[in-house]
Amino acid sequence: MINKPIVGVAALIFVLAAGGVYYLKSRNQPLPAAPSSPTAPAPGPAESNIAHPLPQGAGSAASAGPVPELADSDEPLRAALSQISSADAVKDFLVPQDLIRKMVVTIDNLPRQKVAVEKRPVNPVGGSFDAKGDELHATLDPRNFERYKPMVAAINQLDAKQLGALYIHYYPLFQQSYQNLGYPNGYFNDRLVEVIDNLLATPNPAGPIELVRPNVMYTYADPTLEARPAGQKLLIRMGPENAKAIKAKLAELRAVITAGQLKH
Repeated sequence: MINKPIVGVAALIFVLAAGGVYYLKSRNQPLPAAPSSPTAPAPGPAESNIAHPLPQGAGSAASAGPVPELADSDEPLRAALSQISSADAVKDFLVPQDLIRKMVVTIDNLPRQKVAVEKRPVNPVGGSFDAKGDELHATLDPRNFERYKPMVAAINQLDAKQLGALYIHYYPLFQQSYQNLGYPNGYFNDRLVEVIDNLLATPNPAGPIELVRPNVMYTYADPTLEARPAGQKLLIRMGPENAKAIKAKLAELRAVITAGQLKH
């Protein structure tokens, strides 16, 4: 289903190197609400079950300060992101509240068919979706690719090592939020690497991308494209050049959060 696009800086922060990305309106049931009061973190996974432990000796990001409580993390995280990006980019792209939880929800859902728009960690991309042709025969209009360029430019400016250091500094909150989401024995960094690998596997369709419109929304005419995960479908929709830039940054980030050396 193709509708008003949303790019998850979940995918734009930690998946799309500030991340993520998604654009489909979800028909899923609402995701579980964040706990209304602090709770003790669930027991973490056994070390032997962790495929991608955080790099040894990778401490906190420079000047990031102490790790706050999850409920109080929005302001310090936004301030820290402003130091490695820009205050304007943070203001323009990121939602102001519940940022870490929304990143985790989005990242977890990118390999699925549906994502929850109401849980997006970023503001909607401007403009409207354009298709060339009519309802009987349409193709994806390349003018859509322009809508993503400001966000892709912001991603390109991010230093993957600095971003990885910030992620590792705040990792206890990502882990807590992931466990609260319903994975008491899960390890969030494993899920993040899995999602990045899924996005890196996005194909590059040749030629115009055909669309159909069985109801209000457009869908990909090729059933193999339509059946792909939500994150992959968005990368396809962003256009080949934007997708290439995003994949390159994802590959850099993956190296950092699995074995890379971080700047301090």
